[in-house]
Amino acid sequence: MTFRITYSVLDADLTELHARFDAALATVRTRLGAEYPSWIAGKAHASGDLLDSRNPSRPSEVVGRFHRTAPGEVGRVVHAAKEAQRAWGATAWEERVRILRRAADLLSERRWELAAGMTLEVGKNRLEALGDVEESADLLRYYAGQVESAHGFHLPMARLSPREDTRSVLRPHGVFVVISPFNFPLALAAGMSAGALLGGNAVILKPSEDAPGCAEGLFQALRDAGLPGGVLQVVHGEGELLGSALVRHPAVDGVAFTGSTKVGMEIFRRLTEEHVRPALLELGGKNAAIVCRDADLEAAVEGCHRSAFGMSGQKCSALSRIYVHEDVRQDFVARLARKARDTVVGDPALASVFMGPVINAASVRRFEQAVAEARRDGTVRAGGDVPVLDASLAHGHFVAPTVVELPHTHRLMREELFLPFVGVASFRSLDEALALTNDSAYGLTAGIFSADPDTVEVFMARAEAGVLYANRRTGATTGAWPGVQPFCGWKASGSTGKGGCGPYYVSQFMREQSQTRMG
Repeated sequence: MTFRITYSVLDADLTELHARFDAALATVRTRLGAEYPSWIAGKAHASGDLLDSRNPSRPSEVVGRFHRTAPGEVGRVVHAAKEAQRAWGATAWEERVRILRRAADLLSERRWELAAGMTLEVGKNRLEALGDVEESADLLRYYAGQVESAHGFHLPMARLSPREDTRSVLRPHGVFVVISPFNFPLALAAGMSAGALLGGNAVILKPSEDAPGCAEGLFQALRDAGLPGGVLQVVHGEGELLGSALVRHPAVDGVAFTGSTKVGMEIFRRLTEEHVRPALLELGGKNAAIVCRDADLEAAVEGCHRSAFGMSGQKCSALSRIYVHEDVRQDFVARLARKARDTVVGDPALASVFMGPVINAASVRRFEQAVAEARRDGTVRAGGDVPVLDASLAHGHFVAPTVVELPHTHRLMREELFLPFVGVASFRSLDEALALTNDSAYGLTAGIFSADPDTVEVFMARAEAGVLYANRRTGATTGAWPGVQPFCGWKASGSTGKGGCGPYYVSQFMREQSQTRMG
């Protein structure tokens, strides 16, 4: 490849990419239905209780079968993590960095098959899946660089006397549970796990039950890079049972979680019942974009379309609210609706497809309910139906990219839907647009399109979200990348970013200790 695959690739010659992806897809298909263990204490754990991972484009197709870890095994898993962490926490930071960098290289080397498997498992199109894998490797490299640049987080302090040597040292907490979601099944699992591992912690990774396959690829890369057995354990099962048992265990020292606000707040309350334990949470968003009267409407439509409908709208950073100046509202809505109707929806394994399925039947039902409300209380300008595709996809979880006009106060403009569904309302002044944007329980991302630099600066100063964009046609509210665009949530969107991207991420998995030695 002559260029990097990120979430912002717009124009490039993709001929070689598609040829290599097709070859990887053919290889991955030979492994459909294979069984995979949980990994406990460095050994494969085959419980015989199998969790089937199914292709959301063809639900009858089993991508893989994963041996569940029973909630009753959690005590053994946590004990193994405690034992492994003692040696890992005492390992020189330079060695931890070396192992994680080697794992990053292995992820890059294996990116084609990892991405092809991801497309089958969660329905990402080719560029989205490859971007997910590339981000995973870059997160490992970026976090390793954080530790290196901080010299292992050992900082000499001022001296009160010539004989006194005081240092501020960051130390691991111990054992972190990492609960990763389906929508970025490798990048989020890798990012959260890497932050904890580089800080000297042991990790118990519980991937989403809708996307267990990528966790196997991450485990193999870290093991092959030299990570000692038991330092990373991978356990499979449903969140309500296994995830809850992990969070409830008193010997767990912290949790990193990406998912719903409801579950995240339950985790937070559980971890702070008796004493304070770290909970690194990214809890979703209801992200807004402002389109001003002087905006480049072509760029605004492109950016809003990519942010609203990429990954079928199943991103915490997805655009779900657009506020358009009343003078250009009609033109903008017509353009966006036309682009939504022209979107190629179908099997994401095909090179021509932009938008694949949503993850499961429950998401389809949620879409149908939202559309019914929009038809009752607003106007559906595009989509609102289940697209008619070829017979092989007849039972897939497909919905159409949908554009609706709704009042700002409507439920569909307030609650996170996690669907390819965007609502549009109008404004008269920048003050009104900012008030509408900020009138949300969430504060993850926001964007603006305006030709006036002063307007952009007002937006940057007053928008209440952790990640802000201006005039970005590759994504009005999306597009973070490690070391380039940090990702962090405000308000109900969580206390930390999506597995990071920011320069302070690894330190959040550590605790400070002051050490004074007298000479």
